[in-house]
Amino acid sequence: MVVKFSRRIVLIVVLVIIGNSPSVFSAQIDFCKLFGSVYIEKNPKLAGFRVYEEDSEAFCDVKIFEVESRVYADREGLWHFTDTKAFADFTIYFEPKKGLADFSVYFIDIESFAGCNN
Repeated sequence: MVVKFSRRIVLIVVLVIIGNSPSVFSAQIDFCKLFGSVYIEKNPKLAGFRVYEEDSEAFCDVKIFEVESRVYADREGLWHFTDTKAFADFTIYFEPKKGLADFSVYFIDIESFAGCNN
């Protein structure tokens, strides 16, 4: 017995299977562990992360200390901003709406406090 499926049914079945399977998109990234050279994207679709800059340290996810050289951006929360995308370890887009951001940051003046806001 040969069963014929319409293309629409096959497409729905494929989408259900893909939608329910684990993928790299479902993996959570620990934003507290980010460090290194950062490039600021102007287009949110090209950025690796959407970041919201908090006005208060109390409500941020990660406290960031900006370092002058990429050599010193060697642990969590230490970021060096670069103008060259090819030299960046990751890219961000500063999201104006907190609800659309992947995580929030607050820029601090003391290096030893950089990292996750626990």
